[in-house]
Amino acid sequence: MSSIWVIDDDEALRDLLLRYLGEQGFAVRGMSDGLALDQALLEGARPDVFLLDLMLPGEDGLSIARRLRAGGSAPIIMLSARGEDLDRIIGLEVGADDYLAKPFNPRELLARIRAVLRRVAQSDAPVLVEPASPPGSAARVRPASILEQAGFRMDLDVHRLTLNGEEIALTEGEFQLLRALMQQPRRLLSREQLLDDLRGLDRSPFDRSMDVRVTRLRRKIEPDPSQPRYLLTIRGEGYVFIPEGRAAP
Repeated sequence: MSSIWVIDDDEALRDLLLRYLGEQGFAVRGMSDGLALDQALLEGARPDVFLLDLMLPGEDGLSIARRLRAGGSAPIIMLSARGEDLDRIIGLEVGADDYLAKPFNPRELLARIRAVLRRVAQSDAPVLVEPASPPGSAARVRPASILEQAGFRMDLDVHRLTLNGEEIALTEGEFQLLRALMQQPRRLLSREQLLDDLRGLDRSPFDRSMDVRVTRLRRKIEPDPSQPRYLLTIRGEGYVFIPEGRAAP
């Protein structure tokens, strides 16, 4: 049973979400602010998904999301009564995996939660242990699914990326975006194609969530994000991933 923590100071909405998600088969827990969340984290428990309100008393949701992401947290879906593009972009910039403006249909929230959990499940498939190890030797763990191109090596089973042998920490959204690109290297992929692959993202034609995710990914894999070599933008068309890198100008 997947667990969901709802961090929202609106008691009526929080109770509604706890009741609705509980009826959908999730283990749920509610908190009113960052202090209550920190107390729960100190207990050693961890959810599968955080539902985090942007406007909280004390420490705001953006600051909390930044802290959670720095600690390698579970996926974060931000909730906010402020649905402006700037708020959405900032939320994604600090590491949220999705963003939903209030008021929202609970069924849409449920769909987004399930989409996030599907993406996590794709990354958490078990590794294979080779049975034929010599007596007295340790069994070798062999990843069941590896994407390897030029200096990039992505282990889908343990959610790990290395570039030229150096490990790079990615959020869930960044990891899944790079996975989609690495599965079709050197091929132009439109924003719509990537959004279809990364189910759960808002598909408004004016939404900039994909651009934000690309920008975040470039900061981690590009020697100079202002002059990308691996992840190129084709203006008005989409993106191309070149694993060996474009020649420097």
